[in-house]
Amino acid sequence: MKATILGAANAWHVEVLIKAFAERNVSVNVLRTRDLKTLINDDLISVNEADLGDVILVRSLPGGSLEQVIFRVDLLHVLEEVKGARVINSPDALEKTVDKMYATALLSRAGLRVPETCVTERYDDAMAAFAELGGDVVVKPVFGSEGRGMTRVSDPETAHRVFMALNQYRYVYYLQRFIPHGNRDIRTFVVNGGVIAAMERLSYDWRCNVALGAQASLLVPDENLIDLSLKAADAVGAFYAGVDILPSEEGELYLLEVNGIPGWRGLQQVAKPDIASTIVEALLGLNP
Repeated sequence: MKATILGAANAWHVEVLIKAFAERNVSVNVLRTRDLKTLINDDLISVNEADLGDVILVRSLPGGSLEQVIFRVDLLHVLEEVKGARVINSPDALEKTVDKMYATALLSRAGLRVPETCVTERYDDAMAAFAELGGDVVVKPVFGSEGRGMTRVSDPETAHRVFMALNQYRYVYYLQRFIPHGNRDIRTFVVNGGVIAAMERLSYDWRCNVALGAQASLLVPDENLIDLSLKAADAVGAFYAGVDILPSEEGELYLLEVNGIPGWRGLQQVAKPDIASTIVEALLGLNP
């Protein structure tokens, strides 16, 4: 078997995946997503000159212009639907998870509790939603990860300034009711229909991302957390995913996000299983 990892060769996640593949005698290519190209000639459709292999693991889907982003995702569709490669996560799952609005709607449709959310392009609608959501909201970029770009807004004057700034640059307003949570949340890691590891993250403020300084500790998930995590991954069609769950101070569990290109460096520091090896074994069918 041959595999291709789409990502930067010197990235930590790519390095540990290469090692896991090599330990199982699998040859691995590493390509950046932006280096993909296609040739369409009569009935011949090829993507890059080299054989990309049977499995393509997407570890990076960088931003760019609208055309660039669409082109990159469409090439993944071509690899999957035309060339018959197994793309993980699938382009369909990536399209769902990279867009917070789309993912939140799918999680809600699956019957999972999500924070009350309003998404709009209009400043007036955003200001009205700010009031309707209790005057304490989290404003997030529709596309983004690791907690970057999130802002908590809890007074009308700040809301006005933040929303006017977003309006100037033609951003979409993505507002969620702030849920008091004691500065802690939960990340579970799903691989091929199972939760393989979980951690609790405790932060100095309301953002609980390890990339922003939150402290991680091992968590043994109960049946409720496992059930929520598997339903969330299934709602977006993810083979593997990081699922963010927010326990409120009242004891309710809210689904925040399903990450379709999840990092696990912080989780690996507290988790017992080798996460890269678990992913690779699942891909190779050794751990169905």
